[in-house]
Amino acid sequence: METSPTVVDIHTHIYPPSYLSFLRSRTTVPYLLDLPNKNSPPRLIILPSDDDSSIPPESRGRPIDTSYSSIKEKLRFMDIHNIHTSIISLANPWLDFLPPDESANWARTVNDELEAICTQNNENRLYAFATLPLSSSPKLIVEEITRLKELPHIKGIILGTTALGSGLDDPALNLIWSALEQTKSLIFLHPHYGLPNEVYGPRAAEYGHVLPLSLGFPLETTIAFTRMWLSGVFDRFPALRVLIAHAGGTVPFLAGRIESCVQHERSFERYGDGGRRGPRRDLKTVLRENVWLDAVVYEEASVRAAIELVGKEKVMFGTDHPFFPPLEQGAETWESVATNLKAVAGTEARDMIMGGNATELLGLKGVSG
Repeated sequence: METSPTVVDIHTHIYPPSYLSFLRSRTTVPYLLDLPNKNSPPRLIILPSDDDSSIPPESRGRPIDTSYSSIKEKLRFMDIHNIHTSIISLANPWLDFLPPDESANWARTVNDELEAICTQNNENRLYAFATLPLSSSPKLIVEEITRLKELPHIKGIILGTTALGSGLDDPALNLIWSALEQTKSLIFLHPHYGLPNEVYGPRAAEYGHVLPLSLGFPLETTIAFTRMWLSGVFDRFPALRVLIAHAGGTVPFLAGRIESCVQHERSFERYGDGGRRGPRRDLKTVLRENVWLDAVVYEEASVRAAIELVGKEKVMFGTDHPFFPPLEQGAETWESVATNLKAVAGTEARDMIMGGNATELLGLKGVSG
């Protein structure tokens, strides 16, 4: 009889109570919009396109019910779907929008709250990725990275694609990359900003969030990671470890094309006549040595592409809970999770992806794959 693997969810989010209270106090994006009907959940407005007064309040953004903040509901979701351990992380937009004089204190508040949540609800069930005060000074960011090593349930950090505001190829990030490398902190690279709204065309509103979420997010991630590689981040910090959300965006499909374009770029000194320096380590090597991918991609062929790109020991299961909930009232089994489970189950690396890889990468105690 085939045994079920121990399941670790590497990609699952939460908005801690303190963070939601803060969003409720704001009136500009991002903010929480309470509706006149108190029986209706508030709306989370985190994208500029959602902050449109021509849209009825009850249709703006997304509804935020208690599943976005309740640990009790998180654990219940885990039990329903036979998930043993979850690595929770603050959902976007993190702290990127805060003024510099506020972000460091808020990072400590949120990260300490995540640590407390994990401590109070453990038995190896909950760990977390911390968030960084990226609008603060590099010195304060490095101090928080160092402090996080004192929190036993913190297993890495979640990072958006703009970092300090200029993207992941910004030279000002070198001090931060160095600190993350030295502390062996896993970077969970996650999208939020998408693509400019105009690329979706004048009828975009008719399609809801389909274009931004299905195409904008993966392309945002792909561009951000490629900029890291092109700028030599992995040459300067060869031990940096990056987990890319949503199976790497479109990196598994486009890696060959990206590498080919670099090989034919005449402005790079190794291929042309002494021009700008291009990346020294080739993309395939970086992907195999520095990159992990989650399996939040909903299709077996896509999971196999991820395995082919980085190796079967570097792909890990995730749910993206509490996003993509069932639309049917009262449904307990999430179609998004079932689709991901089916996609992974068809591969030869099922047990490794479902929990073994995350257990080994993160050093999870008492969790067996």
